[in-house]
This record gives sequence, C-alpha cells and structure tokens, in this order.
Amino acid sequence: MSHRPSARATAAVFALLAAALAACGGSSSSESSSASATASTIDDATATPTGTITVYSGRTEKLVKPVIDRFTAATGVTVELRAGDSGALAAQILTEGKASPADVFFSQDAGALGAVAGAGLLRTLPAKGLLDVVDPAYRATDGTWVGTSGRVRVLVVNPTLAPNPPKTIDDLLAPAWKGRLGYAPTNASWQSFVTALRVLRGEEGAKTWLTAFAAQQPKAYEKNGAVRDAVDKGEIAMGLVNHYYLYEKIAAEGAAKVVAKNVYLAPGDPGGLVNVAGAAVLASSDNAVAAQTFVRFLLNEESQSYFATTTFEYPLRTGVPQASDLPTLASLRPPKIDLADLESIEKTQELLTSVGLLTK
Repeated sequence: MSHRPSARATAAVFALLAAALAACGGSSSSESSSASATASTIDDATATPTGTITVYSGRTEKLVKPVIDRFTAATGVTVELRAGDSGALAAQILTEGKASPADVFFSQDAGALGAVAGAGLLRTLPAKGLLDVVDPAYRATDGTWVGTSGRVRVLVVNPTLAPNPPKTIDDLLAPAWKGRLGYAPTNASWQSFVTALRVLRGEEGAKTWLTAFAAQQPKAYEKNGAVRDAVDKGEIAMGLVNHYYLYEKIAAEGAAKVVAKNVYLAPGDPGGLVNVAGAAVLASSDNAVAAQTFVRFLLNEESQSYFATTTFEYPLRTGVPQASDLPTLASLRPPKIDLADLESIEKTQELLTSVGLLTK
C-alpha cells in the first residue's frame, strides 16, 4: 500500500524559515561572510571553558547524550540540550535572531546550517585543530560550520527483485521499474537530495526528472526505515535512502536475516549525494569558548569513532577509521556541490508538491 503522509507541518516549518531568513536580510554567501565577520574567531584551544552552554540539536537526545556526558565529564561545562527537527530549529534560530539563547546549533542536515549561516548568525570557527581536521568539501567555505559525520544516498535493493539494479537516478525511469520504487517524501534526506538535484541540474532539469519519477508511480513511505523494510520484505524492488539504514537493520537482526543490499550510484550522479550532520556556534553566544570547545569535542577521535560505530555514519575527522565494510568516500566520488547550497528546502517542497510527490 502506498502511504503519502501530510507535508503540512514540514511545509509550515520551512515557510517560517523562509520568512525569517528574508527578515534577516537574505541568504547570499557574500552577506553571510560580511555578517559573520562581526563575530571574531576565538582560539578556544588556549582558553579554559567554563559555565553552561545551550545546544539546539537536530540529532536525537538518545544519540547525543553519551557524547554530551563525556564532554561535561572532560570539561566541567554543563549542556542544556534542546532537541528537535533540524529545519524547525533553524527556523527558530532565524526568528530569535541575535537574541537566540542557543550557543551551538548541532544540525542533522547541512541545508539547515546553510540557512542560519546565510542570515549572518554564526561565528567563524577557528581553523587550527578544528576546521582543518575535516575535508573542505564537508565544511562551510566561510568557516561558519563544520561537518561532524557523513551519510551517502544509496539505492537499497532487493537482489531477487532487482538482480541488475540501476546505477544512476536516470536509470530509475526505465519502464521496468514502474510501481516498484519507494521513497520517503517528507524525510529531510530525500528533500536534500532533491535540493541538490535543483542545484546540479537547474530548476527545469530537476522538474523534468521529478515529473518522470512521479510517472513511475513510486510508493511513498513515512520514513527511510519503512522504505528499507519494504524492500527487504519484497514489497518493492528498491528504494532511495541513506546508506546507514541497512546497517542499522543488520546490527539489530544479523546479516543472515537481512535480504536487502545497498547499491552505491555511479560517480558524480546526483543520487549519490554525500550530506553531513554538522555543528556551528551562534554569533550571539555569550559563552563562545565553551561552545567552540563543544564543537571541537564532536570532532575528537573518541566522538568520531562513536558516530562511526553507533550510527554507521562516516567519520569526517581525517584519520578516524570508518566501518570496515563501507566504501570510502573518495572511492564513491559523489557529485560536487557546496553543501551550504542545500538551504532552499522550501522551494524544493513547492516543486515536489507541484509534481505530485508531496501532498499538503
């Protein structure tokens, strides 16, 4: 059965985000650089962090609490965590502006970070020992945010139903796959992929592909995990998800019980987007030393190994081992895109609605 969850709530979030961003004066990279320059970089490596910080987290409390507990034990800094949807938290920060109580924005998605950076509300992070430990492809060009872990868009495939699976998103449009595909229309990772498609192919190119994809009568599910499970059960041949959902199922049930397999798309294909979770310090933070120390802590070897082994994401600190059965990011050669350009999610939702892939 096809499930098409309502997008009213998420659309409302991004409508608020767009309005708040407009009120902040736009989102161009030049405006971002100019505005963020008012918050000078603090070298937290030579300062002692103290006090309390407030972290707005798009990552779940269950996931980040062990890291926060270790951070507090190591530094003595108390963390007040406010967890929620990354897009909603970005909209909240944009509405709060310079009066935001947040010290750190820990986002599940680069697009939400880009939206806040575009409003000039982020502090420039120090390069030495922080920005420079992460590949430039996975951090803001203006130094306002840094990726903390990565995930790859893949096809999760039932090998019995799709013994010769597609290697590009355009191959998904072949008649053989009509009615046999799955996706999660309200999921942030799907919408980030579509945003990347808009950036890479332009508005008309993206609309052409999405219209053809809609004609394939894909089955919509509420979450990526549901897409994965439908593929594993043989309800559909394949689905568009993030790579780690398969590994979560294998960890929970054992490899022998999992039928589904990941297929990584051809080098440069938009469907192979690598997105990141990432962190930034608010320009208005009144405890920037502790806030930057927290971001630095997310990138230390222990924290990076935690994300690699707990969520099966890619660690982004150079030299930290990834899960042994994952292909390297370098070998995948994902599409070249500035992740900050994924900020225009509200336009993506409008496009998805217009072609019938998202319902209000």
